[in-house]
Amino acid sequence: MEQTISIEQRIQEVLMNDPLFEVIRETPTEQLFLSEPYLNELIEKKYYSTPEIASWFDVTDAQLRYYIKPFEEYLFNGQASNPTTATLIRLNFPAILKLRMILLLKEEYRVKGLKRLLRINEDGHIIKQVPAASTEIAAPNEVEKKLQGMNHALAQIMQTGLFQIEQDEQTEEMKITLNEAFLQQKIKALPSESSQKIEKLQSKTEQLEQKNKELNEKVEEFLQSNKEDIAIKIREKHIERNVLNHLENEALTEYATTKGRQIFRKLFHSTQIEIEKKQYIAAYIEEHFPEQLRQALHQYHERVVE
Repeated sequence: MEQTISIEQRIQEVLMNDPLFEVIRETPTEQLFLSEPYLNELIEKKYYSTPEIASWFDVTDAQLRYYIKPFEEYLFNGQASNPTTATLIRLNFPAILKLRMILLLKEEYRVKGLKRLLRINEDGHIIKQVPAASTEIAAPNEVEKKLQGMNHALAQIMQTGLFQIEQDEQTEEMKITLNEAFLQQKIKALPSESSQKIEKLQSKTEQLEQKNKELNEKVEEFLQSNKEDIAIKIREKHIERNVLNHLENEALTEYATTKGRQIFRKLFHSTQIEIEKKQYIAAYIEEHFPEQLRQALHQYHERVVE
């Protein structure tokens, strides 16, 4: 009894070590590629026309031929028995699978990027690798393995949608750039709760910055006011001393006028005279100091205000 295998397993056998299949593997595109409805209609030993294949892939016959032309050697693999004419192109099972992979990857890699993956030169021929001479079974090419691994990793990165491949118009080189539109879309798609938290955090930050600014202004005002208060107190103390000196001079003058007649009488009692003089000055200052100090300070503050 003949054992049957699944279509998925057969595809993996046919495309073993295929560069494009290595890119597609272990990505969301792989599941699509291995489970499309047209696979149930394929007969492995049969050839199919481009109009029929185009209907499976939802493209026009012209679009399909556009992507066949640059990859003929890759698709047909030098098959001399391929029944293709100038007007009619027919593809077998492996060629249809390869063409489908080209269509699935064309948006990301474009024609030039796909040619690079397939090592196709400007003449449309695949660059063959020369195997190293050896009497033993040749080991897999390490460089090729690394290249396939890098292609696989690049394909996974591109599947995220965060990056895109663009062609430089001047150098025609392919380069990877950040997909700004995709990034903005993802940011906008954040849950509303997270957006509200971000907005609240921004609002709180702005409030704290405003309060900090107000606090700095108050501290500056306090320092300035403190400097002014110290200057005023120094000035007031100076005024107080001037008033005291002025009253002492007035008291001495008054004392000399009222007590002058008794000086000769108490000439030999100088100590008693000095005591009486000081008592007179103290009493005079106590009587006149508060009012004169009030007037002097009032005049000073009026000048400061002006």
